[in-house]
Amino acid sequence: MAIKSTADKVATIQKGYSLEGPTIELGAAIIDGELRKDAPVRLPLSMMNRHGLVAGATGTGKTVTLHMMAEQLSTAGVPVFLADIKGDLSGLATAAAGSEKLLARTESIGQTWSGKTFPVEFLALGGDGNGIPVRATVTSFGPILLSRIMELNDTQESSLQLVFHFADKNNLELIDLKDLRAVIQFLTSDEGKDELKDLGGLSKATAGVILRELITLEAQGMEKFFGEPEFDTAELLRTAPDGRGVVSCLELPTLQTKPMLFSTFLMWLLADLFEELPEAGDLDKPKLVFFLDEAHLLFNDASKAFLEAITTTVRLIRSKGVGIFFVTQTPKDVPAEVLGQLANRVQHALRAYTPEDAKALKATVSTFPMSDYDLEETLTSAGIGEAVVTVMNEKGAPTPVALTRLRAPESVMGPSSDALVASTVAGSALLPIYGTAVDNVSAYEKITGKAGAAGRAGGDGGAPQAAQAPSGTDSSGAAADADIDAEARRIEEEILGRPSSRPAPAPERARAPERDAAAEAPQGAPGGGIAGDLAGALGGALGGGLKSMARSFGTQLGRELLRGVFGTAPKRRRRSR
Repeated sequence: MAIKSTADKVATIQKGYSLEGPTIELGAAIIDGELRKDAPVRLPLSMMNRHGLVAGATGTGKTVTLHMMAEQLSTAGVPVFLADIKGDLSGLATAAAGSEKLLARTESIGQTWSGKTFPVEFLALGGDGNGIPVRATVTSFGPILLSRIMELNDTQESSLQLVFHFADKNNLELIDLKDLRAVIQFLTSDEGKDELKDLGGLSKATAGVILRELITLEAQGMEKFFGEPEFDTAELLRTAPDGRGVVSCLELPTLQTKPMLFSTFLMWLLADLFEELPEAGDLDKPKLVFFLDEAHLLFNDASKAFLEAITTTVRLIRSKGVGIFFVTQTPKDVPAEVLGQLANRVQHALRAYTPEDAKALKATVSTFPMSDYDLEETLTSAGIGEAVVTVMNEKGAPTPVALTRLRAPESVMGPSSDALVASTVAGSALLPIYGTAVDNVSAYEKITGKAGAAGRAGGDGGAPQAAQAPSGTDSSGAAADADIDAEARRIEEEILGRPSSRPAPAPERARAPERDAAAEAPQGAPGGGIAGDLAGALGGALGGGLKSMARSFGTQLGRELLRGVFGTAPKRRRRSR
C-alpha cells in the first residue's frame, strides 16, 4: 500500500466530510500532527437517528463532547435528553465567559465562539434532586424492567409477568409498589390460593421471593419513583418558543447507590417513546436525541431477555425519528448486537496501562474502518478534547477516520448555580402537572377494601370481587378521566403534531366500553377465565406470549392486554383504566 502524502490525506478528509445538508460541527482534523482548520469534521443532522457511541477513558472529555453536541442540536430545533451523572450538564442554562486561552483554541479550529444559554428543563427521578419529578406507574413500567431492578432470575421474571397478567385481567391498577405488594400478598393468602392455582406457572414460593424483593425495594426508598402523576415522555419532544429544542436534563445525584434503577428507568423512557411515536421514515432532522451516559450500567449482569429487548428497541426506534448515543469508556461495554447499530463514533483517548487495557485497545481499533492513522498509537496519545471520529454520511457510507480537535461548548462546562436551577424549576410549565404526587384508588385500596362503597360492590369475594367494582363512577372520577383524555389529546396534537385518535369521553361513562365488555365476559368466553389465565401463562420473556395471545384468541381483551417489547403497557391503555 502506497504511503499517502499529507496533501492527499487532507484531501481525503475534506472530500469525506463535504456534506450538503445541515450538520453538527464536531471540530477540525489533525493530520500528520498538524491541526487543519481547512479540514472540518462534521456529522449530518439527518444521520443523528442512526445512533452513535461516545467513548473514552475517564477525564478525556466525553461529557464535554455530548454537551457541545446537545447545544448544536438544540440550536437546530432538535429536543435533547441528557442524563446528568455528575451535575455538570446543568451549565447549559448559563452562558460561558470567554478567556484568552479558550478563544485561541476556538479560533485555531475555525469556530466562531460566543457565550450562550440554552432552553433547559431540569428533571429528577421521583423528585430525588432538583427538578420536575419523573414518575412511572408500576403497570406501565412492566414486569421485565421491574425484574431488572429487583435482579430476578428468568423463572422469577416469568412469574412476575403472570402477576401482571392477573392484575391486568382483573382491573387491578398497579400504580405504586404497595399495589403490586397487595396483589402478591392476596395471591399468597388463603383467600387467593385458588387464583394462584389457576395461574399455573406461579408457585407460592416464587411469589414469596418476589414479595421479599419488593419489600427490599421499598426499604431502599425506591417507592418514590413509582406513582402518579406519571411523566408523559412526549414532554421530551418539546421546543422552546424561539424554535430551539428543549434540553431535558435528568439529575441523578444518587446514581452510585441506585445504578440499576437509573439505567432501567432510562430504558422505560425509551420503551414508552417507542410504543407511542408513529413511524417517521427518513427525516431532515431527528425528533429527539437521547444521550445515555454510563451506558455500561445498562448491560452489566443483564438477562438475555433484557438484552434482546434493548437490541430490538435500538434497531426499530430509528425509524421513529429518535437517535440514541451511548456514552461509556470502551466499545467493549456495549454488546456486539447493539454496537453494530451505532453508525456514528466519537472515540476519545484510551489507556493501555494493563493487559486488559491493551486488549480493549486492540478491540476498539478493530471496530474502525481502514484509515491513514496508526489507530493504536493515535488513541493512546490523543489529548483532552481530541477524539477519533467516523460517522455516517448522507449516502449512508462511513466517513474517513479523522483525529479531531473538538469544538468548545458555548455554555458553562460545569454546573449552573443552585439559585438558577431552582428558579428554572419553579417557573417550569411542567411543575403544576407533575410537581405534586397523588394517590388514586388502585389495587391496594380495592383489595384492602379502602376504596369505599365503589370498591366493595359486586362480585364474589377476593381480588376479582374488588376488581369488578366500577372505578371512577362518581363525578370526580369522571372529571379526572376527562382531564387525562384532554391532556392526551393536547400532547398528540400540539407536541407530536398528529391528529388525536382519542375521542372525547362520554359524560356518564368513565370506562371504555370494551373494558366493560371484557369485565362482563363469562368465564367460558375466549380471553376470560381459564383461557385468559392460560394466555397469561404463555407470556414469553419479551411479552411475545401476550402478543401470541392477542393473535390466537382475537379478543378485545387480548388486544387490550398487549404489552410492548419490554412488557410495558401502552399509554392509551393506561389512560383507559
